Amino acid sequence: MSGARSGSSNVEVESKYDVDDDTPLPDWSGLPGVTRVGEPEPRDLDARYLDTAGADLARAGIAIRRRTGGPDAGWHVKGPVEGAGRTETQWPLEGDIDPDADPIVPGAIQDAVASVASPPFTPLARLRNHRTAYALLDADGNEVAEFVDDHVRARDERRGVDSAWREWEVELGPAAPADDEARAVFFAAVDAAVFAAGGRPAASGSKLARALGH
Repeated sequence: MSGARSGSSNVEVESKYDVDDDTPLPDWSGLPGVTRVGEPEPRDLDARYLDTAGADLARAGIAIRRRTGGPDAGWHVKGPVEGAGRTETQWPLEGDIDPDADPIVPGAIQDAVASVASPPFTPLARLRNHRTAYALLDADGNEVAEFVDDHVRARDERRGVDSAWREWEVELGPAAPADDEARAVFFAAVDAAVFAAGGRPAASGSKLARALGH
């Protein structure tokens, strides 16, 4: 479409965990390269997911999301998992946003998914998340990873089903290990800290999948 704006892309490399409401936060002192934990940063996020009536995006492993709140507010297209991560492309929000109104997918986002899906795109799920984020920092104050403690309220818009849960995510940051072996060692240490606190591997691959009962 004419006038479409280019989005900025990055590859997310993360691990997700299910936890109970009363699970204590992990002790991160054993993580390679991490010397301190930053101050807690609360964020209130509201994400609206959309798809075609035939779930063309889901079948291709792609998700369209409009998120308000937090430092990455905007339109996101999340690609399928490839290798160790998943590519996410983001566009800024434009104009006033009514979080309760059904989102209209901008032309740039339609262009980004045109090879697998065509409009109309209709509401699929809504996820409201009270997040507390912690930067895991090295000796120079650079972010090795970000740990987030999420309390999620979700609604499957098409089935009319509500759900709620708590989960953790650890996503690599700019100062993360650069090679696969070092990343594997790092995430093994993350697993050990999470499991020691009472967490467990996530049963669903994403918040959207869990909201939809997958």
